[in-house]
Amino acid sequence: MGEKGYEPKNGWLEMEDVEIEEIFTFNQEYADFLTANKTEREFIRASVELLETEGFKNLDELSSLKAGDRVYKVNREKAIIVAIIGEKPLSDGLHIVGAHIDSPRIDLKPNPLYEDGGLAFFNTHYYGGIKKYQWVSIPLALHGVIVKEDGSKVEIRLGEEEDDPVFYISDILPHLGKKQMEKKMSEGITGEQLNLVIGSIPSKKKDKEGEQEKETVKAAILSLLKEKYGITGEDLISADLEIVPALRTRDVGFDRGLLAGYGQDDRVCSYTALRAIIDTEKPAHTAMVLLVDKEEIGSMGSTGMQSHFFENTVAEILNLSNEEYSEFILRKIIENSQALSADVNAAFDPNFADVYAKNNSAYLGKGVVLTKYTGARGKAGASEATAEFMGKIRSLFNRSGIIWQIGELGKVDEGGGGTIAQFLANYNMDVLDCGPALLSMHSPYEVASKVDIYNTYLAYSVFFAD
Repeated sequence: MGEKGYEPKNGWLEMEDVEIEEIFTFNQEYADFLTANKTEREFIRASVELLETEGFKNLDELSSLKAGDRVYKVNREKAIIVAIIGEKPLSDGLHIVGAHIDSPRIDLKPNPLYEDGGLAFFNTHYYGGIKKYQWVSIPLALHGVIVKEDGSKVEIRLGEEEDDPVFYISDILPHLGKKQMEKKMSEGITGEQLNLVIGSIPSKKKDKEGEQEKETVKAAILSLLKEKYGITGEDLISADLEIVPALRTRDVGFDRGLLAGYGQDDRVCSYTALRAIIDTEKPAHTAMVLLVDKEEIGSMGSTGMQSHFFENTVAEILNLSNEEYSEFILRKIIENSQALSADVNAAFDPNFADVYAKNNSAYLGKGVVLTKYTGARGKAGASEATAEFMGKIRSLFNRSGIIWQIGELGKVDEGGGGTIAQFLANYNMDVLDCGPALLSMHSPYEVASKVDIYNTYLAYSVFFAD
């Protein structure tokens, strides 16, 4: 990108044959990871396994830190911080790549199990910004944990294997759907209609008088849950179960240049950040990956970006280092830090071209996207990078051969969105949103370009090394 102004390059045309081979290898590993880890707990567990294989140590088990140490810290199985201690003092600031690992999905209500019409159901409550009609009539899986009264945990992962049953949310047939078809798309399926079919075979048990018990399908499901998992109906109150698409991440197109999968917002950034820090050696500044929960619903809660997990962990790292500890130094470390808020942008979709501003849209295949500001319409709720930091990252990527582009989330009056950038910026550090573009964002099956995914990994790598 140069003298003629901003002209994004096509990544495929810029990559050498040997690099293209690496792109496909990298994306196959990512696809396998994404298929296997569809919830926050699964992603964190798999991340820890990968990190420990690569020599990272649990911060809680260390008594001191020095340059070159590779550490991680987990928060409630739903957030993680990964760091490599740099050669420079911590007070010079950290180089942070922050992303979120939660994705839109469907959760269970606290008291979910009921029977109606000869079927057993789970009552649900959707999580994040979804189009509800996209979640009906597709195969669904159930992932998560159930915590019993004695504190023990029961793991559930059902619907992913070929011989597993799947779960299902019904839709009305077109023959009887006249009234539904007359509604707005947002009203065609309501939140209260997202009830999960979980069983249909009634129990044969009879009561003391020899009469068939009521709610026999529900009774049969309770009996099955007790027999298979050792849980009761009341145990479901303390469950953390998520309903996700029972779909593998797969290549798209004759040329296999695209990748479709559930949860790419924002696990595509989380995975590439994780791989980037694993492949980083002896950074000048302390390199940090910050993967948090709850971004899709406002980043609240003990595992979200608005908790104190980040600053508490930085304080712990400072306390274990050879540097002087004080509240002032801690604040200077955070304030002197620089961050890439690793999140996705919307890829231009020719089928819906009227909501995109073509000259300021991101395109599949044209590299990692730099998003200068977020927010909605008049930049409401925006986090906006300074011109100086935008220039620094642009220069870094150009020098390093990173394929990049700029993007906004649609036309000004069409909507918008946010990331964790605003919460990092609240610490008075420089922050810029940076991640690949997606088609069908927030759907059960999102699409990204493999060359963009790989350049996202490269972008985070050079940022850590800078």
